[in-house]
Amino acid sequence: MVISASTSIWFPNLGIELKNVGSSIQIFGFEIAYYGIIIALGMAMGYLVAEWQAKRTGQNKDLYLDFALYAILLSVIGARIYYVIFAWDEFKDNPIQIFNIRNGGLAIYGGVITAILTALVYTKIKKYSFALLADTGCLGLITGQIIGRWGNFFNREAFGKYTDNPFAMLLDLRDVSSDYTASVSYLTQKYAGRPDALNRIMEIRDNPVVIDGITYIQVHPTFLYESVWNLCILILLVVYSKHKKFNGEIFLLYLIGYGLGRVWIEGLRTDQLFLWNTPFAVSQLLSALLVIAAGMFLVIKRISLKKHKKIS
Repeated sequence: MVISASTSIWFPNLGIELKNVGSSIQIFGFEIAYYGIIIALGMAMGYLVAEWQAKRTGQNKDLYLDFALYAILLSVIGARIYYVIFAWDEFKDNPIQIFNIRNGGLAIYGGVITAILTALVYTKIKKYSFALLADTGCLGLITGQIIGRWGNFFNREAFGKYTDNPFAMLLDLRDVSSDYTASVSYLTQKYAGRPDALNRIMEIRDNPVVIDGITYIQVHPTFLYESVWNLCILILLVVYSKHKKFNGEIFLLYLIGYGLGRVWIEGLRTDQLFLWNTPFAVSQLLSALLVIAAGMFLVIKRISLKKHKKIS
């Protein structure tokens, strides 16, 4: 086994240096990206959590194994399609790169949307409650999100704007996007109509940190924020799941909890996917819409249940 060329990642305000952090390993001459390993681990752990929840709530756990076999494969495809659609400029000159996901490029909302559609079809065929499956499956989904975000850590991607807060992270300039070394004229053209995005890039470029002759950028570790946020959501959902008022409630709470975190965190990121020809970050906009829609449905459902109890 050979570890790929590696550099340090620092958290200077915490006094932490992570030395020799590679992005891949070589086994018998084959290079395997940590990103792929972590995504696979997240999927496996997500299934195990969903299976545990199914058993805990008296459901047939084999049903979830069958569903996972379809959902995992299709969700990876959906996550890639979502990313490619909103980052088409990266692929239009070399479409074959659409099939190269070793270096990232999976948008979680594409996976979530595909998983929901798969669940709708699957439960229809199996004559099973979609709401119950969604309640159980979303716990596995958010587990996968908790783990999967660490793939971004090894890829040195999905980080945020410049910060000097206690969690500030230093990344070797050689390991990150070319946006941090490209000409200003190129960036001005690339981010035309998106001044906030350009300003985030320029602020990072204007605040380099040099250690032992190596230049670093200093940024928000948004992968860490989202992973910790999702862990808190998972704990709350598991605790509350025994007290839910109706099937589908846990899923709605997942959409609200994850969406709120994503609205905040997406606003910090420097690699947002934008709605075509607009300055709007598509995942941030989608998160806000899901929070509103899920919140409204939750309130309406609870009011309906209270009315039903009074009548009965």
